[in-house]
Amino acid sequence: MTSGIRDKVAILGMGCSRFGERWDMGAEELMVESFTEALTDAGIGREQIQAAWLGSCMDEVNMGKSALPASMTLRLNNIPVTRVENYCATGTEAFRGAVYAVASGACDIALAIGVEKLKDTGYGGLPGLDGGSMPPLWWPNLSAPGVFAQVASAYMSRYKVPRDVLKRALAEISAKSHANGAKNPKAHLRNPVSCDTIMASPMIAEPLGLFDCCGVSDGSAAAIVTTPEIARSLGKHPDQMVTVKALQLALSNGSEGGYNDWDGSYIHTTRVAAKRAYAEAGITRPRDEISMFEVHDCFSITELVTMEDLSLSSDGGAIKDVMDGFYNADGKIPCQIDGGLKCFGHPIGASGIRMVYEMYLQLLGRAGERQLKNPRYGLTHNLGGFPHQNVVGISIVGRYQ
Repeated sequence: MTSGIRDKVAILGMGCSRFGERWDMGAEELMVESFTEALTDAGIGREQIQAAWLGSCMDEVNMGKSALPASMTLRLNNIPVTRVENYCATGTEAFRGAVYAVASGACDIALAIGVEKLKDTGYGGLPGLDGGSMPPLWWPNLSAPGVFAQVASAYMSRYKVPRDVLKRALAEISAKSHANGAKNPKAHLRNPVSCDTIMASPMIAEPLGLFDCCGVSDGSAAAIVTTPEIARSLGKHPDQMVTVKALQLALSNGSEGGYNDWDGSYIHTTRVAAKRAYAEAGITRPRDEISMFEVHDCFSITELVTMEDLSLSSDGGAIKDVMDGFYNADGKIPCQIDGGLKCFGHPIGASGIRMVYEMYLQLLGRAGERQLKNPRYGLTHNLGGFPHQNVVGISIVGRYQ
């Protein structure tokens, strides 16, 4: 890697709206909710922000294709504002734009904000994405639960895992997230759910049941970033400063959908992005060095294979780690300590930044009853698209060194 961004960018302030069925608000009001918290947390005026990135995926049902809604709603000072979209990694993409702008010296203070307003559409899941000419060729009769259920089948086949063993592990994953989300006042779903209830839930796509699937939601999250030097000049003490250690993106190139050695039991791009992110952050032993992480748990099987794709569990070893409580709130590496997509739902543009928000709170000791003891590194992971054709974004944040 020629040059990374480790410790070149500090998070000055962050904000997150309450996620849920926000019938009383539009996307603009949700942006105001997260932006106001971020601005107050940063301790600056909006006139000090020099550039902004807006993440919003569903332009057909939200605010349109341009970045004008963010500029006008937040009364930004005629600065450059860019709208980005990259499937479910949209929020991370907005964060990446702001971070890279500061790291390059193009601006001193930048804003990343993500938002999605989905519940008003009436869809039970995500509205249909317009993929141009690709869906007829690559995605005939495709459904999201269906293709991720195929990952579960491939995983069982590769590692000779009995169905009931996998189902119990997936139930433990979902129950863990619901237990964590019950402690989060900003989560959409806040009721603990037992493993027995999860395993008895209606089947959606064999072997995935209702509680193996995340829902959709309305929400927004925001981050204001700057250099560590400017953060210090604004009163941020180095001991209470969170910096970006790594930001990496990896996209499918078509090989997973062809005839090769990919067997569908893992996500290839996650492994590529993770390797790059660890190198950029200077992490050589992720299972020992990562303190907590948020993964794209659109389905419980996605979380399971991602544990292995991130090299936190060995290949085929995630089930044992899950059953041993390794990823529970009181385990070695808590996963989805805020409740994850499972409890927040998935307002696409907001999810990636919402994940960073939880890592930020934890690193500053501000996570309330969810607070972990002395976390060092927090990792976030987004997976947009499908197992065979996707976008993966990974960020690593930690205390300033």
